[in-house]
Amino acid sequence: MQFTIHKISDWQKVVDSILPELKHNILLLKGNLGAGKTTFTQFLLKNLGSEDEVNSPTYSIVNEYSSPKGKIYHFDLYRLKNIEEVYDIGIEEYLDNAFLCIIEWPEVYEDELYGLNYHSMSINNSEGNREITFD
Repeated sequence: MQFTIHKISDWQKVVDSILPELKHNILLLKGNLGAGKTTFTQFLLKNLGSEDEVNSPTYSIVNEYSSPKGKIYHFDLYRLKNIEEVYDIGIEEYLDNAFLCIIEWPEVYEDELYGLNYHSMSINNSEGNREITFD
C-alpha cells in the first residue's frame, strides 16, 4: 500500500487504510528524523481506543500505552548501538506480552525478526510531502 501525506489530517486516511490490514503484533516504522513516525503513532493509537498521550520514546527508549485491546509498546531504537543493547531493554518480553509493538528505527534489531511475522512502514520526505509505503 502506498500513500502521500500533504497535510496532517491525511494521517487519518492512512490509519483508516492500514488498521484493517494489521494482522501481526509488530510494526516497524522507518524514516528520517522528523518524517512523521510519532505523528502516525498518535493517530494509530487514538484509533485503537487509547486515551494516553503519545510522545516520542527517543529518551525513554520505550513508552507503554493502554488500549481496549491490550498493551501497546512504542520503541525508539535510534540510540541503541548494537543488538546486545536491544536485548538489555527486554524487547523479547515486550513482544511476547503486547497487543502491538511499534518499533521506530528498527534496523539494529530487524535481522532478529527473521521468521516472525511483522509489518513494515516507511516514511520518506519528498518535496514537502511524505511518501508512505506499508506492507
